[in-house]
Order: sequence, then structure tokens, then C-alpha cells
Amino acid sequence: MTEPDLNLLIALDVLLAEGSVAGAARRLGLSASAMSRTLSRLRAATGDPLLVRAGRHMVLTPYAEQIRGRTQNAVFEARVLLRPSSTELDLSTLERTFTIRANDGFVEAFGAALIAAAALVAPLVCLRFVAKPEKSSRYLREGLVDLEIGVLGAMGPEIRLQALFRDRFVGVVRKGHPLDGEAEVTVEQYVAFGHVVASRREHISGPVDEALAESGLKRKVAAVVPSFPAALAVAKASDLVALVPASFLINQSMTGATATLRAFELPVKTKGITVSQMWHPRAEVDPGHRWLRGVVLEVCRGRVLCC
Repeated sequence: MTEPDLNLLIALDVLLAEGSVAGAARRLGLSASAMSRTLSRLRAATGDPLLVRAGRHMVLTPYAEQIRGRTQNAVFEARVLLRPSSTELDLSTLERTFTIRANDGFVEAFGAALIAAAALVAPLVCLRFVAKPEKSSRYLREGLVDLEIGVLGAMGPEIRLQALFRDRFVGVVRKGHPLDGEAEVTVEQYVAFGHVVASRREHISGPVDEALAESGLKRKVAAVVPSFPAALAVAKASDLVALVPASFLINQSMTGATATLRAFELPVKTKGITVSQMWHPRAEVDPGHRWLRGVVLEVCRGRVLCC
């Protein structure tokens, strides 16, 4: 009985991840013609076309979609088996880059503390933060990131998660704003001013607007910006009211940036937010990854409780 060529497994993993012959060829360092020949061998081995043309692009077949996750896990497990085994993690000599996918607000509030805590015991470790323009489990599934941090979305049942802290939205105005002197901002006062909204997807309305609508009220959104730092910058230089997570103000208060800002509780009730760290099951027992998760948990809970 002929044994299958296990080298094809790596090519299959890359091909399914890229969804194109040209992209897979670039990642594997092969010519387009060599990758096309590899695809032909994979089609013969699996009995499925794997990639088919749809207009000007190639798309995965249903079978290819079905085996994509299993292929990724198989390649990962094979690489783990062939790595030198280590029974004990030596953080002082650990040389590794961990990639964390998180939004700007999280990085500004917790990034510096995470970097310092990691460097204290693992000086050769690098934490690489990457942007999070949308919620997607693809980055964890394909091994592009080690951790995803944020509010749980449609991440899939296999993704592991751990709650880091509870958060809530607060209103923010500049010092000297008419609302600055109010001990408690009423809903009527809240809607009397223009608002600046932070939204990566350019959304104008959200949970606050839904809560206001229940009272028959509506706020005037004068501007939409892509991030919370931008929303604070606008509020600081205008009479607009910003809406940001309370956790985002942690670093602001520690650096003295809140000296020019006033935060207040919203006059309407909105649901609380649970911020979690998420990872793929393949990293569950990895010693370095477990250490990283512990650092993230300790730093996040410590800073939330102290502020």
C-alpha cells in the first residue's frame, strides 16, 4: 500500500489558508507553476478539486472548507511533535514573539503595563500588538495571532476564553464644559449637547441611542471618528460629549491626561461589557502561552481594581 506524501499536508494547509495558488506559492517560496503542480497532486490525493474558479477568483470547495480547520491543527500538532521537547519553561531565556490582537483602547490602557510585566521575568520576549478592525476568529484559527482581546463575538465554539474584567461606557467632556460642574448629569442635559462617537465601522448609533429612544429622546451625533483616542481629542477641544469605556481612562488618569477632562456616569442604563482574552485550543497547554495568559489576567485585573 502506497504511503501518502506528508509533505503535501503543509502545502494543503497554506493553500486552504490563502485561497489562491499565487498566494500559497509566495508563502512557500515556490513558483506559480510548481504550486499548480502541487495542487494537482493534492487533488489526486484527496479526490476533490479543493480550489475552483468563480469569476476572476478562486474559491474553496465545500470539502476544502470542511477540512481547513482539521488541516491547520494537523500541521500544528506535527510541528509540536518534531520540536525539541522542554519539560520546564525558563522565562529568563525564553526568546519568543507573542502576537496580541486588540483595539487601540486596550493597548493604550494596558499595553505599557503588560510590556513591563512581561519584561520583568522574560526580558527576551516581545509583545506584538496588531490592530483589530473587526471581530473574527480567523486570526486565531489560522495561527496568525496568539491572543485576541475584546468582547466575545461570533468566535466559534472551539475558541477558549477567559474573562479579564467588566467594563462600562462613560461620558467625557472637557474641563470647563457646561456639564463639568454638574454633580449628576441628567438625560435632558446629556442630549442638549452634540456628541462625538468612536466607531471602526462608522456606525452612528448604538446601545446608548437605544436606551434614549425608550425615553423618547435622541442625541445629536455631530462627528464619527475611528478610535477612542480620537474621540477624546475632539471632546478636549470642543463642547462635544465623547463616549468611551471606563477602562480606557485608566492610563489617562495615571499619566495626568484626565486633568483636562471630566468623566461622568451616563444618565441612561446600558448593558455592561465583559472584556475577555481568547485563544485557540492548540495553544491550551503550551507553557509559554499559559504564562502569557497569566500575565494578561494579572495586569488587567490589577489595573482595573486599583483605578
